[in-house]
Amino acid sequence: MKNESRRGLLIFVMTLGTLAAGTVFAGPISAQSPELQQKVADIKQAMAVNKQALAQYTWTEQDVISLKGDEKKEEIYNVRLGPDGKPQKTLVDPNSVSDDERHRRGLRGRIIEKKTEEYQEYAQSIKTLIQQYVPPERDLIEQARQQGNIMMGPTGAPGEFRLVISNYLKQGDSMTLVVDKSQLELTSLSISTYLSDPSDGVNVTVQFSRVPGGPNHVSSETINGVSKQLTIAIQNTNYQQM
Repeated sequence: MKNESRRGLLIFVMTLGTLAAGTVFAGPISAQSPELQQKVADIKQAMAVNKQALAQYTWTEQDVISLKGDEKKEEIYNVRLGPDGKPQKTLVDPNSVSDDERHRRGLRGRIIEKKTEEYQEYAQSIKTLIQQYVPPERDLIEQARQQGNIMMGPTGAPGEFRLVISNYLKQGDSMTLVVDKSQLELTSLSISTYLSDPSDGVNVTVQFSRVPGGPNHVSSETINGVSKQLTIAIQNTNYQQM
């Protein structure tokens, strides 16, 4: 009799746990659901409006390239969006930026450039690849939705949800967008992709911020070229309205 009572109590507790788990961790929503279709449409519209606002700004981009943890090179650019909506970058000599100017722009200290031949071409190739992902393109998001390659679900944080996109640009890649529910703007982004071969993996994490009274933008980005242990840390600062 005692064993039966214990067994009944155990089943009751397990049932409560299952119900609670189902409440907290709701399952993902499929790409064909009306809710997801509406969310994607709303996000695409918000991205278009934000891009128009961002086109009125210039900013500073600092790239720090490291190989196996050793900082090798610094690159500084003045950036603005061109007529095609793509970033137009003008290279600045890092040595021409004074310490006071660095402090004003929020830049890191100078890095003495070291031997570049062993990594320069590879670094450029992974930067070029990731420029096709960041920021995400509205048309590619819609294409993924039509192909059933988007799932929507919670993040575990209040006020946010996530979209997980597979085969966004390449077969087998993956991109996860974390979106603010109220503003429908990106708060973070993570990407798993590769160069010409899946064995040559590239992983990316991106954080977004908002210009006070202005548009949402990429504030920081870390690109990891796995095979060569090469990392590019990107920081965007000094947003100025034109």
